[in-house]
This record gives sequence, C-alpha cells and structure tokens, in this order.
Amino acid sequence: MVPPAGADSYAAWVATLRLFASVRVAAGTGRATIDGATVDEVVANACARYGEEFAALVQGCRVWRNGEPACGADAVADIDEVAILPPVSGGAEGPRLASN
Repeated sequence: MVPPAGADSYAAWVATLRLFASVRVAAGTGRATIDGATVDEVVANACARYGEEFAALVQGCRVWRNGEPACGADAVADIDEVAILPPVSGGAEGPRLASN
C-alpha cells in the first residue's frame, strides 16, 4: 500500500474525526485526531476508543471524507477530515459507507 499524498510514512496517517448528534454525545467530544490509513480504519479506531455504545450508533450513520460520501477503502492523511453523521444530522439507516 502506498501512503496517501502528503504522508511521509504509515505513522503519518491520521485524520481529524468530526462527530455530530448522538455519536458526539456517546464519544464525549465533537472532534478528535484518530489514526488510520483508510476511512474504515479511522472509524474502527474511533469505535475502539469510544466504546460499545458509540460503535453501535455508528452502524446507522453515514461517513463522509472531506465533505463527500466516503467508501471504507478511501485513503486518509493528516490533512483529511472524516465525519460521522447520524440520521438526525444527515445520515440514514442502512450501510454506513458509500459503495464504489
């Protein structure tokens, strides 16, 4: 796997995570820096950090990267923002990631 543009190494793969509504409450924050080389890794690491309640809520959310619907395999770098949107703030029930 090749590091995303702007990343010098695997260690540089960190994204800003933005959280809204119920996932924000479950996490106790609206913004965090989370390690991960892909959107899926960022979301998985956030679930590990914030626990079972957060992880359960994420299942019904939409995930965006830099203002666009995200696919799980989308690469992230330290300049990227990953947003988790519950249904009340623009998400929807069903798959949380856009398909390729």
